[in-house]
Amino acid sequence: MRPLLFLLLCLPAFAQQLPDLYTQETHGDPPFLYQSGWKPLLNGRDLSGWQSISGKPHAWITTPAVTWRRIFDPKRLNFTPGPGDRIVNGRDGVTLDLSTIDKFGDCELYLDYMLAQGSNSGVFLNGEYEIQLFDSFGHQGVLQPGDNGGIYRLHDGTGGWPPSANVSRPPGAWQSLHVYFRAPRFENGRKTQNARFLRVFLNETLIHQNVELSGPTGSRRNIEEVPAGPIVFQGDHGPVAYRNIYVRPATFQ
Repeated sequence: MRPLLFLLLCLPAFAQQLPDLYTQETHGDPPFLYQSGWKPLLNGRDLSGWQSISGKPHAWITTPAVTWRRIFDPKRLNFTPGPGDRIVNGRDGVTLDLSTIDKFGDCELYLDYMLAQGSNSGVFLNGEYEIQLFDSFGHQGVLQPGDNGGIYRLHDGTGGWPPSANVSRPPGAWQSLHVYFRAPRFENGRKTQNARFLRVFLNETLIHQNVELSGPTGSRRNIEEVPAGPIVFQGDHGPVAYRNIYVRPATFQ
C-alpha cells in the first residue's frame, strides 16, 4: 500500500476540537445545515438503517407530520403513518427501543424531539449511556437525573446528573438536543478511559459539561462496554417523536 494512502486510511473520520463557548457561541439553524461532516440517520421515507434493540418487530413508524392536542388528547401524539422525515413510537407510545444498525464511537449527535404530556423517552449514546427526555415543562423544584436532559443513574444505582437548568419546552413543541460524546477507550480488550459527555445542549442551552461515566446507565446494566455502539431511542415510556437526526463522527482527545 502506498504510504500516502495508508496515512489517509488511518486518519479519524472527522478530527475536531470543541468549539469555544465564548467566541463560537451560535444560535439559530441547526449545525448540520452549515457544517460539513454530518450524516443523516433518517432517509425521509422509511426506517431503513434502524431496527429494534432486540431485532424483534416493533411499532415505530415514519410520518410526514406530528401534532399534539392540548385539550382533547394531551397524552398522545397525532400522526398519519406514511413516508416522512419524522418517526413516532406507535399509537400508544409503548414499544421496543429503536436502534441504529450502524455503530458510532466519538461523535456529535443532533436531533429534535417532541413529547406528549407526561411522557418520557431516552437517547443512548454507544447504546449504553442515557440522556433522559422527560416532560419537565413548568417544574420549579429541584432538578433530578430523571428530568429533561438529565444523565441517568449508573447501572449500580449511583451517580446521575440532573440538567443544570430547566429549559424544557411545553408538550407538543419540538425541542433540540446537541451532544458531544467521547466513547470509552480500550487497549488489548481492557478499558483504559471512561466514556464522557463532553457537552450536552438542550434547546441551545448548555446543561452538562465533561461528565465522566464509569459504566453504562441503569437499564443497560447487562451490556458490556465497547468502543463503538448504536444510537438508541427508548420506546416504552410514552409517546415521543423524533426528526432531524444527524450524527457527525469525530475524534476527541
